Amino acid sequence: MASLRRFTWLGLVLILVGCRQDMHDQPRMKTYAMSDFYADLRSARPPVEGTVARGQLHEDTYFYTGKIGANPGDYMPSQVPVNAETLARGRERFNIYCAPCHSRLGDGNGMVPQRGYKHPPTYHQDRLRKAPLGYFFDVMTNGFGAMPDYAAQIPPDDRWRIVAYIRALQLSQNAGQADAGQAVPSNSPEFEEPGSGATPPIPVPPSSQTGEEQK
Repeated sequence: MASLRRFTWLGLVLILVGCRQDMHDQPRMKTYAMSDFYADLRSARPPVEGTVARGQLHEDTYFYTGKIGANPGDYMPSQVPVNAETLARGRERFNIYCAPCHSRLGDGNGMVPQRGYKHPPTYHQDRLRKAPLGYFFDVMTNGFGAMPDYAAQIPPDDRWRIVAYIRALQLSQNAGQADAGQAVPSNSPEFEEPGSGATPPIPVPPSSQTGEEQK
């Protein structure tokens, strides 16, 4: 029994000897601490020259800048196909980030300018209708005039989707007959029954309209 007690006390002593303050305050360089190990006396070392952060390689320069050299390009990048899904996403993002100033019509008469902020130009003027697609991407990325940049709020792929929607918005306000594929303005619809407040109108079937045109 006595030997067991000695063994127990010996074990406790060894454990206590092993517990040093280093376990709580480990010998390491603290953030921004000075170190005489390096010539510049800095403990934190700069990254190796040419280091690229994960996810920040940005090999496709046009996708991330909208420019070809120093000039804005005028085509959509391959990563963002122009389809209904792209336009729907672009419209959603536009209404969230752009419409407060530019308005949902893109005429520059959003709620923020109505309350005293500088009015942005309308998208439907000749200068911006003829502007290349990369121009709008660059303005969203870097800002322009009174407009701040939105690079932190909107990722590059969504910026391109907004660009596609801006172009569709411009076309919607300046489309010709060739663009619409029908007479502009379109003909008024015809109804067999005009309807009342309680019943909906009954349109003339398309086949009947075609037959009348042929006569």
